[in-house]
Amino acid sequence: MRNKYIVLAIIASILLTFTVVIPTAAFDIKPDSAILLEEDTGQVLFAKNADRKLPPASITKIMTLLIAMEKIEAGTISLTDKVTISRFAESMGGSQIYLAANTQVELEKLLEAITIASANDASVAVGEYIAGTYSNFVAMMNDKAKQLGMNSTNFVNSTGLPEPDHYSTARDISIMARELIKHEKILDWSSIWTKTIQLPNREAMLVNTNSLINKYPSMDGLKTGHTDAAGYCLAATAKKGDTRLLSVVLQGETLNDREEATIRLLDYGFNAFSKRKIATAGDKIQNIPIRQAADKITVGEVKTPLYVMVQKGQEREISQKVNLKENLTAPIKKGEVLGELTVYNNDKILGKTDVIASTDVARANIIVRLWRKLISFITGFFS
Repeated sequence: MRNKYIVLAIIASILLTFTVVIPTAAFDIKPDSAILLEEDTGQVLFAKNADRKLPPASITKIMTLLIAMEKIEAGTISLTDKVTISRFAESMGGSQIYLAANTQVELEKLLEAITIASANDASVAVGEYIAGTYSNFVAMMNDKAKQLGMNSTNFVNSTGLPEPDHYSTARDISIMARELIKHEKILDWSSIWTKTIQLPNREAMLVNTNSLINKYPSMDGLKTGHTDAAGYCLAATAKKGDTRLLSVVLQGETLNDREEATIRLLDYGFNAFSKRKIATAGDKIQNIPIRQAADKITVGEVKTPLYVMVQKGQEREISQKVNLKENLTAPIKKGEVLGELTVYNNDKILGKTDVIASTDVARANIIVRLWRKLISFITGFFS
């Protein structure tokens, strides 16, 4: 009987050992391309084939909206402007609000139709209004993409209707989406479930193509997409507390795939990570050596607040370091960049912010500089 208990104890010990060493399955989603990031920091929390070039379908309209909002902010166009609808805009297929050629519609209503109902005809009309011709607007879209560093994107139209050379990536889409949600009006529109707008001689009902607006309580945007080639796509954003997450899912096989993947991504971001404040703007960095300075050292300061997303359980792996520029030499002006405060998770960089001079740093006079050279020579000679 005693031998039986010994054998059972050994088996239990072996099972316990195997239980400990079996690794936890890595987080994943079904669609083949996706990215998740925190909006404020831009920190990527999850990526899966995020640089694969794919058709973006109507997610393309994020760029249409971004250019329009920037023009409004610059004052070159206004939400109350009347836009004349062209025959080309009227001819668009796919999702639309059936705009009639030679009628006029307020720009704000067209932007609402794009954001809420993904209207192709409204997207073309807005592009023509901003750039004069549709081809000029598509050129503007590609110029803006290059400016934002969207190096794996090429736009052929403003709607996302299928074209062989019309493509983007989950990462590039997240870049333009992050820019777009800086415009609060967009989130006001993209969080609307249904709205009726008045068009010339009739009303149009706008229904949000993103049904997660009604299913995920903290979601307030952003843009859906679907074609046979693109599959089911969604760029989504949600905010809890001071944390706003942005997800992009491409090539979902079904509507349910893209919604389930988006929910899993956002839940993962909110539940598995916490936002930590590392530094406040103006925090002092002491004893920064400056060559040929009168005082030899100066005080720097953090230029902007620094936050990072830290995965729960990895708090002890977080470190920070001030990386200075090489051969900092006086004179230096107040506000000049001296280096960076960088936050690491082991060797992985989580975030960084500039360290700047908090005061002017004067150059030492010629006598002091010569004296220092002499002392340095003597010290080196006898060492």
